[in-house]
Amino acid sequence: MKKQIKEVIVVEGRDDISAVKAAVDAEIIQTNGFAIRKKGNVEKLRVAYENKGIIVLTDPDFVGEELRKYISKFFPNVKQAYISRKEGSKDGDVGVENATPEAIIKALENAKCEVVQNTENIFTMNILMEHKLSGSVESKDLRERLGTELRIGYSNTKQMLSKLNRYGITMKQFLEAVDKIEKAKN
Repeated sequence: MKKQIKEVIVVEGRDDISAVKAAVDAEIIQTNGFAIRKKGNVEKLRVAYENKGIIVLTDPDFVGEELRKYISKFFPNVKQAYISRKEGSKDGDVGVENATPEAIIKALENAKCEVVQNTENIFTMNILMEHKLSGSVESKDLRERLGTELRIGYSNTKQMLSKLNRYGITMKQFLEAVDKIEKAKN
């Protein structure tokens, strides 16, 4: 069974997500490289940082280092996980996506990640359905508004459920956001 990591792991690209998911069970945010600098993207990191903490795991290259510096400006206590160039190299390509699960686990452990035991998920699919966030003609719009209100970004139903549970959103925060959205509709 894979270790479940408390913090949200920040990576550069989609292939990095696959590599990290092969190693550990964790919520992951993709920066899309320097797209992190676009308006609103740092706010998604802020929610994760404030509720769970974040670990930056970027490629062992110039762009990876620049992303680390940029993220650290906003979040000075961010944890940093590093893989070596050797661990991240494959056929002349260097990146987290090339690292073995063992190398990724070692990098996260060296960053002092917190391993979570038997976490209880507060949010369920029934709760999302009860609040019309799934299974309703307005679900997509409501999830988009909820993601904006909670500063966790838009998600499909499955991703929304994961974010609500993994980002440490409380039931009180959720209900207040849903109530605010309902009042705005009227």
